[in-house]
Amino acid sequence: MKKILLSICMATNMFVQSETYEVKMLNQGTEGYMVFEPAVLKILPGDSVTFVATDAAHNSESIVGMIPEGAKSWSGQLSKDITVTFDLEGIYAYQCTPHAMMAMVGIIEVGTNKNNLEKIKSVASKTKSVFVMNQDRLDTYISSL
Repeated sequence: MKKILLSICMATNMFVQSETYEVKMLNQGTEGYMVFEPAVLKILPGDSVTFVATDAAHNSESIVGMIPEGAKSWSGQLSKDITVTFDLEGIYAYQCTPHAMMAMVGIIEVGTNKNNLEKIKSVASKTKSVFVMNQDRLDTYISSL
């Protein structure tokens, strides 16, 4: 009976400890124009992030090749909030699709496992080649991990 109660308490504790964070999608923020705020976020597995359409005409979409293998990609609608739960550890890069060429990107580090960091860096070199402004933004975010 004690083992069953302990298991239930542990499962409940894990559920209660998951958090939901907010990332604003902005035309202008503390880091300039067309930004996610915060742009770099560190969370735990099981936590969720709500991308808030603070300003119109933005979305949040995972960048192909820049999420952990086996992780679920996402693509939010323009001007709509979207909540994503991150179950797998690793690094996730995302963008605002219509403003990707303006380097409207962000990074989420889930847990402590950075095994996909080298792949992120490799794909980032190709991704940032289409940026017409803020060419170093993605590199700056990645180097902050």
